[in-house]
Amino acid sequence: MADASPLTSERIRLSLEQWLEVEFTFLQVEDLSHTIAALSREEQNFLLGWVQRIATTNIQIAHQFARHAISSLALLDQRMIGAWALHAMDIYDRAGLRPAMKVIKELDTFIQYSHERSAGVLFEDVNGILLTFVHGLSGRRLKLEQNESVFTDSETLFLPAVVARMQKAEDNFALCKAMTALLWAQTRFGTFRADLIEALTAYPDSEKALKHFHTLETLRLESCISRELPGLFREMNRLRAELGEIKPLQNWQRYAHELARPDATVHDSLRLLADAYPGEVPPPACYQGELRPEAIAQCMAARIAREKILLRAKLAEMTQDLKQQQPDETEDRPSRFKVKQPNEEHAELNQLELILDDVPVAPPEDVRQLLTSIQLDLGSIPPDYLTPAGPGEYDTSLFEPKISDPDEVWQGTYHEEGATFYPEWDFGRQHYRKNWCVMREKDVTQVHDGFSLLTLQKHSGLVKHLRRTFEAMRDENRLLKREAGGDEVDIDALVEALADAYDGSEMSDRLFMRTHRSERNIAVIFMVDMSGSTKGWINDAEREALVLLCEALETLGDRYAIYGFSGTTRKRCELYRIKRIDEPYNDEVKARISGIRPQDYTRMGFAIRHLTRLLNEVQARTKLLITLSDGKPDDYNDGYRGEYGIEDTRKALQEAQRSGIHPFCITIDSEAQNYLPHMYGAVNYTVVDEVKKLPLKVTDIYRRLTHR
Repeated sequence: MADASPLTSERIRLSLEQWLEVEFTFLQVEDLSHTIAALSREEQNFLLGWVQRIATTNIQIAHQFARHAISSLALLDQRMIGAWALHAMDIYDRAGLRPAMKVIKELDTFIQYSHERSAGVLFEDVNGILLTFVHGLSGRRLKLEQNESVFTDSETLFLPAVVARMQKAEDNFALCKAMTALLWAQTRFGTFRADLIEALTAYPDSEKALKHFHTLETLRLESCISRELPGLFREMNRLRAELGEIKPLQNWQRYAHELARPDATVHDSLRLLADAYPGEVPPPACYQGELRPEAIAQCMAARIAREKILLRAKLAEMTQDLKQQQPDETEDRPSRFKVKQPNEEHAELNQLELILDDVPVAPPEDVRQLLTSIQLDLGSIPPDYLTPAGPGEYDTSLFEPKISDPDEVWQGTYHEEGATFYPEWDFGRQHYRKNWCVMREKDVTQVHDGFSLLTLQKHSGLVKHLRRTFEAMRDENRLLKREAGGDEVDIDALVEALADAYDGSEMSDRLFMRTHRSERNIAVIFMVDMSGSTKGWINDAEREALVLLCEALETLGDRYAIYGFSGTTRKRCELYRIKRIDEPYNDEVKARISGIRPQDYTRMGFAIRHLTRLLNEVQARTKLLITLSDGKPDDYNDGYRGEYGIEDTRKALQEAQRSGIHPFCITIDSEAQNYLPHMYGAVNYTVVDEVKKLPLKVTDIYRRLTHR
């Protein structure tokens, strides 16, 4: 039975001196030890446990936490104190020591905003979910960004860092979704098809007119949402009811009825504004946000000019392509494009039909998006937009989106533009570091040196053996028993059925056996170590193994992808695209395999998390993540080396397993027995004792993993 008596002051002092490294920091812990000794054993264990965890992040924060947390034990429950400690460490990760110390010292402020942290919804947590929601809606492909206010400039939807108006977290998420939907509806249903600045300056008080107009438009858009997203509209009404928001005034009920017509437009809202302006404005809905005509006008003006040029240039490219495919005697005749548009104001945008010389044509996706965006802005496609640009009329490169080179961020001042962020498990604090790893995907530089062909020639006998083996796996049949019909009688099932009939039970009719052609439904990603330690024979063996594996998998027909990983510190985590899962095995992929070269260090957690996300986007019954590596997780001088890196990798692998992915590791590290069982489990790894055996081992292990 555990000892429940309080720890002595001396024992506490020794622990604090060790954790706070007083030999080097010179922190005074004598009085602190006496104070903690007066607490109950449960309170001591709780407090000291957190001091030890925080000290792995920063000793000064741990010391200040110990001093302030003693008095907080009587004010807060332990769950809230833990949240306070984690918040301080998260602030330290993002902003440094001084802001984190401020969190520790200003406990009252933390208590005041504790609701936001417990029930509030953070933009960084829901951004991905809401972005998927927005992309699933019709209209322009919008972006989401964080801002102090809720508004849109017609291309980006801006939401606050925290939404905590409701009492429950799920209701605050519903409120975020309602805000997002209303901003989307402004872009989708034509709020910006009128010159709002000119219309509102006609009133003596343009700010008052803007508030009236915004409320009228919200009424119209609520009706649009009720028709498009009835489930969400019911949620919006429920949120308003829970907040006790007042129903519209008598005159506004009349406006709501008129704007609920399916054919109502922004011009109806402007017409009713003249009648509503002298009166009182109802309080805004909880999800209404702001309307910023200046930001909208500026964004739209640039987009309209750009998209007209791009559309005309794209139509010219289409014309040339079609003429090359179908040359005829009318080649010199000017091509005329038309767009067949739906009659209804709010009809589906995908009903737009492009017609060339009275013949419907299927436009490329970029042209379809341009047509959709122009339709949203203008309400129709003007005829002059459909005239193909003449030779040299426009330089479209000035308007195409710029794709930055991932390597450019390391030239000059570092920034994180275009990166993907992943958390990392800190085993010391027993919690994730949020948005800690800065990851970028890069393409491996192609090397056309015939490496693939040379490898096949070198291992020609092995290649024939692998193809035969994998062909047998592809053509494998499985015997199904206890079937209602089939080729043969199932003797076991027949005996059981006769026994059932003998004792009076109903006799089963599932008495047959039949052979069934197994349908493989497998997706696999190979995660290849490209750290500097793979230089030489190891790099050659990895590349040869990948060539042989691709040849075998092409025979088998399984879906597969190949990515390399490396990096230097958490701010330069790099994933190298070698073959995407939907990409054919062609000369470009072969050249990328040839181009695999050793890079930097072996930070693994971010790579596992990213590839887990990619695998989870694939529909497959069996999902594998197979790592080819020559050693344990490691990185340059930022604490990742050793137990920290092993525990983070283990946590990332557990996350993959919970999502239905089977991880496996193939390594040539002779010391792997010391750490791989802890990371992968006792049976989910293998050690290749000789580098030259790696190509054969990889294919053999894959066959066994998928043959279960």
